[in-house]
Amino acid sequence: MSGAHLALVTGSSGLIGSEVTAYFCAQGWSVHGVDNNMRADFFGPGGDTRWMQRRLEDTYPAFRHHELDVRDRARIEALVAELRPALIVHAAAQPSHDLAAARPFDDFDVNAGGTLNLLEAARRHARDCVFVHMSTNKVYGDAPNEIALIERETRWDYADPAYAHGIPETLRIDRSKHSLFGASKVAADVMVQEYGRYFGMHTCCLRGGCLTGPNHSGVELHGFLSYLIKCNVEGRKYTVFGYKGKQVRDNIHSIDVAQFIDVFARAPRQGEVYNLGGGKDNSVSILEAFDRAAALSGRRMIYEYVEKNREGDHVCYYSDLRKMLAHYPGWSLTKTLDDVFAEIHHAMSACRSA
Repeated sequence: MSGAHLALVTGSSGLIGSEVTAYFCAQGWSVHGVDNNMRADFFGPGGDTRWMQRRLEDTYPAFRHHELDVRDRARIEALVAELRPALIVHAAAQPSHDLAAARPFDDFDVNAGGTLNLLEAARRHARDCVFVHMSTNKVYGDAPNEIALIERETRWDYADPAYAHGIPETLRIDRSKHSLFGASKVAADVMVQEYGRYFGMHTCCLRGGCLTGPNHSGVELHGFLSYLIKCNVEGRKYTVFGYKGKQVRDNIHSIDVAQFIDVFARAPRQGEVYNLGGGKDNSVSILEAFDRAAALSGRRMIYEYVEKNREGDHVCYYSDLRKMLAHYPGWSLTKTLDDVFAEIHHAMSACRSA
């Protein structure tokens, strides 16, 4: 069972995995998803993604779910050997800074070990496949915090004109505080690059900013925008951790991520790295997000402020997209920040009224 239009997607019930699955199924691909709902183990009922697994199975006849843990080396290798996919999108991860500190072995075994299991299985059985790894901007650690900043009324921004477009891929990834999560993702990121450079495989790392959209099962420890809007819709208290609530993130809709994976798969490169985010136009601070959420719901945000930032957290981060756009001029963002807020708010409101 193999073919030019067969994809293997890990974390297929998560935000990016499910969007990629739906996108490629709609393009006529057969998609095999690997997911064991470990997000529910990590984050409790709020992180449960079984609903998305059922939706994919009900909606796409070309989708097949595999209840499989990426840490299971033998079963991962057997599956890749059976399928010999043309495309592997590795979106499964332990994504939380705080949880990594509490469960360091689980974090490293999933993020670093699981990635190596997939890479080596691909090298042995599907060497010509395109391997796309969902990395993270946390591979830079807190190095972005060394950039000179200017404090504005509702946000921090870069004072150094060299970063007017955001953070480029050339920023260093060592000699900074990452959190254990960031460190495990660095290990995976560098390994993905190495399989491209050393073995000549078609691999890339997508160092995501805030990847979001209406299908995100956001929780406090992961899924900033989804969780913030959920708190607003439900009238729950949101906790702001430091930086005066002016910390900035760029947000990219999951469909724009899937579309970039498509253009990369059509013209792949070896051992490439891209900062994948919404860029400056899709950036927002927490205070600004409060106002946007309130404007949509008519409900003021309830929040408390804690004068302590999370370890290794960025004060200001938005992605410099110029390298992606230069390599793949056919790709561009299709969802604005307004679109992102509106879609998430609609999904949260629908869930609440159901």
